[in-house]
Amino acid sequence: MSNYTIGFIGTGNMGGALVQAACKGIDPKQVLITNHTEEKARRLAEQVGCDVAKSNTEVVRQCRFIMLGVKPQVLPGVLREIAPAVKDCMAAGEEKVLVSMAAGVTTESMEQHLGLDHVPLIRIMPNTPASIGKGMTLVSGEKASQEQVEQMKEILRMAGRFDDIPEKLNDAAGVTAGCTPAFTYMFIEALADGAVMAGVPRAKAMEYAAQAVMGAAALVLESGQHPGALKDAVCSPGGSTIVGVAKLEEGGLRSAAIQAILGAYHRNQELGK
Repeated sequence: MSNYTIGFIGTGNMGGALVQAACKGIDPKQVLITNHTEEKARRLAEQVGCDVAKSNTEVVRQCRFIMLGVKPQVLPGVLREIAPAVKDCMAAGEEKVLVSMAAGVTTESMEQHLGLDHVPLIRIMPNTPASIGKGMTLVSGEKASQEQVEQMKEILRMAGRFDDIPEKLNDAAGVTAGCTPAFTYMFIEALADGAVMAGVPRAKAMEYAAQAVMGAAALVLESGQHPGALKDAVCSPGGSTIVGVAKLEEGGLRSAAIQAILGAYHRNQELGK
């Protein structure tokens, strides 16, 4: 019988972000975690108040939702390891829902590694801002019931936004949600570097750039306007902003961003093979 609502196998950057969200959305004592480096799991558990398991199979046996927060290359081995425990629990009438956040690994592939039929499977692609409730998590739940999908989202509701997408779009859309924070951090850092070159103190430059990026993103989401229209509204004729826009175009910002998404998407496909 499940003693915990949700368990995490793997508490890296992405898994750790969702652990923090889960412990804000439900009683932390309903959350069980494990990691290949036990000390890392214990440090996180002390921070958020959840419990630590001694093994992956303990998480499976003790939890209803099992979050698989391991790298794509590691996931097949973990699935084969936990398959006997999943089979035993389901044979005893216990509901187990496996939720993978591994890029590129399809639910069909997961079923093959498990060697089991009819195991509820959900694929998600979160991002690290989930740790502060500002995440964007994409959900592909064709291999689970709608009730199970909604229950998972409710448990993790403090992570931020969720959107349901077909699994065939998971790798492409997941790159946009999952990788974009890294690209954005680079952009913020570059903007701050430019401000420092112009004489602004480093700490102030970082604050101004980060707040401006956050505000611009919020305006896109809340206004529903196209980013191009919002950009045009800032660009006065002959003003400084349009000169800056021209410099970004000269440097190939748009093309670089497009290629970043496509490159990461193709890498996701490779990881799933």
